[in-house]
Amino acid sequence: MVNLKDVSFSYGKHKVLGNVSMKLEKGKIYGLLGENGVGKSTLLKILSGLLKPEGGECTVFGEVPYSRNPSFLQDVYYLPEDFMGENVVVEKYALQVGEFYPNFSPDKFRRILGEFGVDGKAKFNKLSLGQQKKAIISLALSLGTGVLLMDEPSNGLDIPSKALLRRLIAENASDEQLIIISTHQVKDLENLIDPIIIMDRESVLMNASIEEITRRLTFGIEPQEDRDALYCQRDLRGYVTVRRNEYGIETPVDIEALFNCALVNKAWFKETFN
Repeated sequence: MVNLKDVSFSYGKHKVLGNVSMKLEKGKIYGLLGENGVGKSTLLKILSGLLKPEGGECTVFGEVPYSRNPSFLQDVYYLPEDFMGENVVVEKYALQVGEFYPNFSPDKFRRILGEFGVDGKAKFNKLSLGQQKKAIISLALSLGTGVLLMDEPSNGLDIPSKALLRRLIAENASDEQLIIISTHQVKDLENLIDPIIIMDRESVLMNASIEEITRRLTFGIEPQEDRDALYCQRDLRGYVTVRRNEYGIETPVDIEALFNCALVNKAWFKETFN
């Protein structure tokens, strides 16, 4: 559904993406991880047609996003990290936007909005930033687009709302939909994202399913430091440890440890997972 081949992009002399290649499939919720400034938002904007790649090829549904054909635009929605609502009633705004999306469900929008506890009769500029974020997330989940791109959706939400966000995304995603969620707060999306993409400066370190990750790596908390492990970092519980899975042991994936491990073993991750 989504194909990227040697995609590159720069802001002036600052190169953000360099030769990024990957294929993404429908029916999955991808977690796009990376430190600030590695190009996560840029990649989402390229996929949504807001930016044109400097080099390489990018297609979504076989179409070039930057051509911005109506058939493409009605089936892709990009939720930016920062959303500032205007002086307009939330429900009215949603209904106006929904006219451009054939699969939009007003009933689903009202249901999700109600679960978030946001008043649909209120104006955006009268809501807190957190409530505005919940309202636009409710809209994004109710449009029924084939591709949904979410940039840091958990930013600005309190802890209970983050748990609710995970549940609502899982409940409202369909097998015909491809969702990409960009985040640097990896704990917020545990048990939701699969596969996981980890970006580094200009490139992709990993694009792998949870099944593949558990086949190649083990995660655990150890009482002592293991200098032979791929990653070992002390915290209040002991030593968070990531090792090569040499004996076929299956352990739950610690996404934060996985991310940190990838940053200190970039060459190994590129060779192993790409």
